[in-house]
Amino acid sequence: ISIFIFREGWTVISKTGIADFVFGKKWAPTQGIYGIFPMILGSIYVTLGALMIGVPIGVGCAIYLAEIASPRLSAIIKPGIELLAGIPSVIYGLYGMTVIVPIIRDLFNNQGFSILAGSIVLGIMILPTITNISMDSIEAVPKEYKEGSLALGSSHWQAIIKVILPAAKSGIISSIILGMGRAIGETMAVIMITGNSTLIPESILSPARTLTGNIGIEMGYASGEHQRALFATGIVLFIFIMILNLMTKLIPNKAGENIE
Repeated sequence: ISIFIFREGWTVISKTGIADFVFGKKWAPTQGIYGIFPMILGSIYVTLGALMIGVPIGVGCAIYLAEIASPRLSAIIKPGIELLAGIPSVIYGLYGMTVIVPIIRDLFNNQGFSILAGSIVLGIMILPTITNISMDSIEAVPKEYKEGSLALGSSHWQAIIKVILPAAKSGIISSIILGMGRAIGETMAVIMITGNSTLIPESILSPARTLTGNIGIEMGYASGEHQRALFATGIVLFIFIMILNLMTKLIPNKAGENIE
């Protein structure tokens, strides 16, 4: 797959120039102009927005289920969270179109299709990844850590903040990075609710097009150099995902190693 993508896309990158392709601000295939910088910014903004929404909720939910909720309540809530991972992305897109976009349109008096809408939907979509992995990391912390903290006079909440979370930090960070990869690689839901503008977004209320959206929208009718430019877009996306995966490999996995 890697050889195929690079073979198909590298000709356009070499012809356009890496700097002009990556930092070019205009995408006009009919004119032979291929600049994907607006799509790179769109992917980054939507992904960061999703993390700002999904990380606090996901980690907070993991803490609640692992340390606060009763086993019976946790057994009810956890399958519900896991169910979110099984919902097709097009359903999230439909929900965003029919619920979130109209709310944004009414609140801010704009078209509604925006980075904000995409961030909200992706924030919901990455919740299962962040919550489940963070919860497993918290539950993997040896009970002696918590018991020792409580024995020294700390409250339950202090033990969670000062002992358990630092011990589970590597797993929580891994869940965030994996959630980031999930968000940046999403296609269908993002196409349906972000507006798909090839201009550089000016704010979170601006429409935007992501790297995946660019490929998904145009690959059906592209041909020749235009098609190879979309493969070149895939190379950039491929590199993004590989960097995120390598980051997870660099995170130490031993629980408690970060406690001083």
